[in-house]
Amino acid sequence: MVSSQPKYDLIREKIRCHAPENVELALREFWALSSIKSQHPNVIHLEECILQKDGMVQKMSHGSNSSLYLQLVETSLKGEIAFDPRSAYYLWFVMDFCDGGDMNEYLLSRKPNRKTNTSFMLQLSSALAFLHKNQIIHRDLKPDNILISQSRLDTSDLEPTLKVADFGLSKVCSASGQNPEEPVSVNKCFLSTACGTDFYMAPEVWEGHYTAKADIFALGIIIWAMLERITFIDTETKKELLGSYVKQGTEIVPVGEALLENPKMELLIPVKKKSMNGRMKQLIKEMLAANPQDRPDAFELELRLVQIAFKDSSWET
Repeated sequence: MVSSQPKYDLIREKIRCHAPENVELALREFWALSSIKSQHPNVIHLEECILQKDGMVQKMSHGSNSSLYLQLVETSLKGEIAFDPRSAYYLWFVMDFCDGGDMNEYLLSRKPNRKTNTSFMLQLSSALAFLHKNQIIHRDLKPDNILISQSRLDTSDLEPTLKVADFGLSKVCSASGQNPEEPVSVNKCFLSTACGTDFYMAPEVWEGHYTAKADIFALGIIIWAMLERITFIDTETKKELLGSYVKQGTEIVPVGEALLENPKMELLIPVKKKSMNGRMKQLIKEMLAANPQDRPDAFELELRLVQIAFKDSSWET
């Protein structure tokens, strides 16, 4: 499912590097996307990144010895500005143009559709397998960070193309010290920074000790919410968002947080529909297992979703 040289419409995104947190988010996005040697139709493509300081511009390259680039890296590592704050630093990202908004906007403005659900599940699992194969842990998978491209649709029968985007919290797992030539498995790359968005965070992320299996959990929340159209209202933006949760009295609690408190809690799946295909229900439960070792990895997940989509003609009922 990997495309060798796809042709995309491009857009420029400008990020101002005026604070250490902005610099870190921008560099993480650059490091992740520039580390990918091939392209995937469901992962946002970085055509190039341009560093601008006042009136001077230069193309960014990973591992560059440019003093401007090294000042940004130092700022990210130290958590304080390592360049003259009177200078205006900007990073320009030249990336795919997605004309259909995000996954929330697209799905919630339309009636539930089995064909769309199937297409989106397969696209997302393919994208995640590709990222994990390239040693990238996304760490903030959610419908807001999944963009829709419709510009190349020739007929109304085709489903739009999803693109996983926003790699500002991502982590590129480096090779092990024992064998630098051997790529590290993302499922053995342990991270400790608790980050992401509450309703999509795995229980181990809340604890601060996790691997790429946290991405599997987040995708489980997304797929479950998509199939049943489970939504909640964001308290800050007041926006309706796709996302599953656990009800405790009158409160809604993120699934990961609830499982951290009670790992033996049985999730009620389906929660809105009367029934769900047995294999789909079992897969979602495994994706949302409290113990990350009980979750499938991205490659098994992609295979099982393909099997469900094409072998069970009535999988959504």
